[in-house]
Amino acid sequence: MATGTEPPQVNTGVHGAARAAIGPRHLRTDRWWLAPALTAGGLLAFVVYSTWRAFANADYYAAPYVSPFYSPCLAENCEPMRGGPNWEIFGSWWGLSPALLVLIFPLGFRLTCYYYRKAYYRGFWASPPACAVAEPHKKYSGETRFPLILQNTHRYFFYTAIPVAGILTYDTVLAFRDEHYEWGHMGLGTLVLLVNIVLIWAYTVSCHSCRHIIGGRLKHFSKHPVRYRLWSWVGKLNERHTVLAWASLISVALADFYVYLVASGAFDDPRLF
Repeated sequence: MATGTEPPQVNTGVHGAARAAIGPRHLRTDRWWLAPALTAGGLLAFVVYSTWRAFANADYYAAPYVSPFYSPCLAENCEPMRGGPNWEIFGSWWGLSPALLVLIFPLGFRLTCYYYRKAYYRGFWASPPACAVAEPHKKYSGETRFPLILQNTHRYFFYTAIPVAGILTYDTVLAFRDEHYEWGHMGLGTLVLLVNIVLIWAYTVSCHSCRHIIGGRLKHFSKHPVRYRLWSWVGKLNERHTVLAWASLISVALADFYVYLVASGAFDDPRLF
């Protein structure tokens, strides 16, 4: 007999016959929606900016600075960079922006990152939007089907992130030259690229895949003291992986924007020494 007290049945992945019958969608009274909203806004802003810069194919090199979005430059239509990462692997047939040949690797690394997956799952897909808040989807299959099963390629994108970070380190070293390629000089752009590469390396080595590769499969740490020490250091960075993910995302955009300002003539790079 119906008593009129049963909660309404909601056809989602968390309401069903086998689950507790709770009427309200959640019992949270705080601003739980603020964090996913800010996350979605921040990621969307980066996507819009990086898409514009990736397809612009202009104002990405101002000697001795090169934008991290365009390094290494792998097409014949790259701007000549003296001593820089110019490798004409793709010939004249490539008519699009050379950034599109490179960004797939750092983009794939971040897109499959464990933190970023949680961020955009919650921010864009509401899966779930916050802790103790029911998601609106009717079913949940996890990352076992296409296309989300491709998230398992994260460890392989990590292998590509290492050489990319190495090349950006080389670019930072070259930034200790002036516009005439003379060594022993430093501008504000050098400092911008230096901060950026430090954050990129910190984010890269704090990755969960890096931590697993270093010591995740060891059965006896006592037999591998060096790897244990490295695993401990990476573990400390891993605790700040969220902060490093955002800091490096912002820094790489700011580094590109700084080079854009200098290359377009909107800003003169101040000389520090």
